[in-house]
Amino acid sequence: YLSDEVLDINAAIIGASYIIAENISDTAIYREYVRKNILERGILRTKVKRGGIEKDQKSKYEMYYDFSQPIKKLPSYRVLAFNRGEKEKILNVTIDYDNQQALDFIASKNIKNFSQDKQQLFNEINLDAFERLIFPSIEREIRTLITKKGEEQAIKLFAENLDVLILQSPLKNKTILCIDPAFRTGCKLAVIDETGAVLNIDVVYPHEPRNDHEGTYKKFDELFKKYPINLIVGGNGTASRETETLVKEYKKSRNLDIDFNIVSEAGASVYSASKVAQEEFPDLQVEQRSAVSIGRRVQDPMAELVKIDPKSIGVGQYQHDVNQKELSESLDFIMLKNINRVGIDVNTASAELLKYVSGLDKTIAKNIIIYRQEIGHFTERKQLKHVKRLGPKAYEQSAGFLKVFEGKEILDTTFIHPESYKLATLLLKELAIDKKELGTPTTKEICKNVNSIEIANTYKVSEFLIRDILNAFSIPNIDIRDKMQVAKFDSKVTKIEDLKLHMKVQGQVRNIVDFGAFVDIGLKNDALIHVSQISNKFVSQVSDFLKIGDVKEFIIKDLDIEKGRIQLTLKEK
Repeated sequence: YLSDEVLDINAAIIGASYIIAENISDTAIYREYVRKNILERGILRTKVKRGGIEKDQKSKYEMYYDFSQPIKKLPSYRVLAFNRGEKEKILNVTIDYDNQQALDFIASKNIKNFSQDKQQLFNEINLDAFERLIFPSIEREIRTLITKKGEEQAIKLFAENLDVLILQSPLKNKTILCIDPAFRTGCKLAVIDETGAVLNIDVVYPHEPRNDHEGTYKKFDELFKKYPINLIVGGNGTASRETETLVKEYKKSRNLDIDFNIVSEAGASVYSASKVAQEEFPDLQVEQRSAVSIGRRVQDPMAELVKIDPKSIGVGQYQHDVNQKELSESLDFIMLKNINRVGIDVNTASAELLKYVSGLDKTIAKNIIIYRQEIGHFTERKQLKHVKRLGPKAYEQSAGFLKVFEGKEILDTTFIHPESYKLATLLLKELAIDKKELGTPTTKEICKNVNSIEIANTYKVSEFLIRDILNAFSIPNIDIRDKMQVAKFDSKVTKIEDLKLHMKVQGQVRNIVDFGAFVDIGLKNDALIHVSQISNKFVSQVSDFLKIGDVKEFIIKDLDIEKGRIQLTLKEK
């Protein structure tokens, strides 16, 4: 084997050793053994990098400065936290593994009845193959594998949270005074009517540095005199509690019996600066649009949240660290599913809402808005056929989800598809039900006692179709959305320093994550309830015990005033 390139026996042995090491690395049985062994016995370790503590200004990764956990017990959210800390150059992430078992396994396959010298050489080759080729490659594979698993769990959790959030019940028939709180730049005000139309835009300066309470009260008096306001809502961001106190004092001074709700501002600023908001309110400033959005979230959460990039709504965890295409597809599916389950008022829906209706797209949605503006408003579903690019197929898919209220045809307010109107009319006649009596107790009782199988056989149609039609007769305007709960925060607690250990506080669940839930207790920062503090029972899934929007009485378990961290518990003992 000696040549001009291989000058001596030692060089030949080294070259041959490299070739054998590569062959060992390429052998599937060795790689599979190492992969399984690391997943079963490997330890993932994190250490803070030199200079990392200085970069971690908010101490987000403090618990991971010197951390280790078996890979098989590693929660998915920690994997994403490690990855982010590593990306931000704060953490070093490595896998520790006792390589002796792997080396013994490789040796049992490729070292037979060798001489002692040859055994020693092959042990060195095996070690080189493992340390230089197999382990680094498998380490990357495992990091990719656990990251993928973490991303899938994060996307799943985000979708579950969004599912609950957009199905919160709307507060109908309310004229609302909307307040976007702030200190220096003032509280932006908007008055919107029961359809969400903007009636008034203004700004007041009740807080530092102006403290103009008199001017604020005067403006409130003007608005209440001019408009039939029956609800006040405010954002939960900066100056939220100070604004709540101000409103309570104003109500007391005027003997005003009206509710004040605090609403999550998450994503409001993103929406306000978006192209959608600019097209919707071209004459309003960014902060003025934000006040309108806050109020509309109470009127119809689904209709307003659909305008915001779901990643900015403030639910889920590590949404910017996961596969963005998979996340978008998952969230789009949630929007699509729920919007079609609820149904859409074609006369009030935005283009952003309409585009999620089955059979429609962004272009057709905009064309519906344009046609609606031309005719004033839809009076029957059939008019949808005149919308540009809304052809027979799109009409067939979408018509049952697009409702027309106060129009010519009562059936247009139900989920009954126009192609089934003939059958529905025959049923009404057979059951002696007047269209005007849909939803009445009498109609419900009649439909309850109908033999749907017998009628289906009579008309030679699906029993499920008959059931759907009868259900629409009983509950023509059914809305599956849950009634929205509102937390009543302690007026004496306006900052973290007002809290005390073991104090009971009312809070509203704002976000569900794998390791617990974030709870709005009326302060600037949300409090955290760890999964271990949710119940005395074992909690495998937080969502089995808590849902976004839940209002409960929590107990302060731990406080870190300096870092602004609040930990809660639901355990009495």
